[in-house]
Amino acid sequence: MEIKITQQAAKRLNHGYPLLQKEDLLEPIKENRWLTFVDQQRKFIAKGYLGLQNNGVGWSLTTENRPLDHAFFVELFFQARKKRYIYYEDKQTDAFRLVNGAGDSIGGMTVDKYGDFAVVSWYNQTLHNKKEEIIAAFVEVFPEIKGVYEKLRFQTDQSQSRLLLGIDAPEPLYIKENNLNYAVYLNEGLMTGIFLDQREVRGLLAAGFAKNMKVLNMFSYTGAFSVAAAAGGAKSTTSVDLAKRSLKKTKEQFAANKIPLDQQWIRVMDTFEYFKYAKKKNLVFDCIILDPPSFARNKKKVFRVVKDYGELIEDSVAILNNKGTIIASTNAANLAPKKFRAMIETALQKKNVSYKLTKKLDLPEDYAVDSAFSEGNYLKVYFYQIEKY
Repeated sequence: MEIKITQQAAKRLNHGYPLLQKEDLLEPIKENRWLTFVDQQRKFIAKGYLGLQNNGVGWSLTTENRPLDHAFFVELFFQARKKRYIYYEDKQTDAFRLVNGAGDSIGGMTVDKYGDFAVVSWYNQTLHNKKEEIIAAFVEVFPEIKGVYEKLRFQTDQSQSRLLLGIDAPEPLYIKENNLNYAVYLNEGLMTGIFLDQREVRGLLAAGFAKNMKVLNMFSYTGAFSVAAAAGGAKSTTSVDLAKRSLKKTKEQFAANKIPLDQQWIRVMDTFEYFKYAKKKNLVFDCIILDPPSFARNKKKVFRVVKDYGELIEDSVAILNNKGTIIASTNAANLAPKKFRAMIETALQKKNVSYKLTKKLDLPEDYAVDSAFSEGNYLKVYFYQIEKY
């Protein structure tokens, strides 16, 4: 089936940009359809599909006029595997991304490897409807995977997480990263217990970036940054997260690495309340890690990275030792790197401190990014050293 698109959209697709918006279509949206995109003269442009998701209404998968069949998906997965050969050679890490959506020419899905298991995330109904064919191609290219779980990251009445094929993973499943162990749960809702895109930050911490430092890990989730910092010789770590599960989960991560808890503090409380508490108790830190969700809400406050990140920076400066470091991170795709950096530096200027950007990180190489689709490179991590006097 064909659908006409605007000349501007046709030009973008021809240059490799894969995402389609509603205004790109010259005909009513035929949702949940696999389509051939044509220009106003009905000239072939690309093949792909329409399926509503958080960003856009569809994806171009190829500008070649070929069937989107089993052989097509086998080829995509084979190319994705080739890109990641170096990760298969790494004996210190067995968890990484195998397929990164548009970065591997298949917008609308990702696949992560956790040891001998894989987790497929579907971001729209259309791609999910084709899952048998897609997963058959996947297991042909990745035969070593013992079990595949799926996560449905679109609105649906179905269960958001389940085993799709193969055997159940142990609970917890212990993965290895930078020679450290992390406990993950592959069938506990949409989350697994670790964000694999932050592997390089944890790697720096594990290699001694925070050696002899007092580290504060805000929005700590399961404490993975804290574990890495402790393993790398941090003097102490403090992990703060509002979720009650964070206490048990963080203790589990330390236990997985046989790290005693005598210098590891875990606080279940609101982040902004913790800043007030720390000031009241005269607590100061040498390294503060800020990696909040893009959006969070509690009884008193709504937090949005694109509006409120500067407040986190200001509050951090107040409890940071002189020449301390703030590791500022966000995965908000709608916040451009320049704007994020400007937010941080404006907040630092308001606090009348000197600062130096010492390191920048974005997505690791297994999170392949298409150069024509810069929005895919969503992660921004900036290391700032702060001089207060």
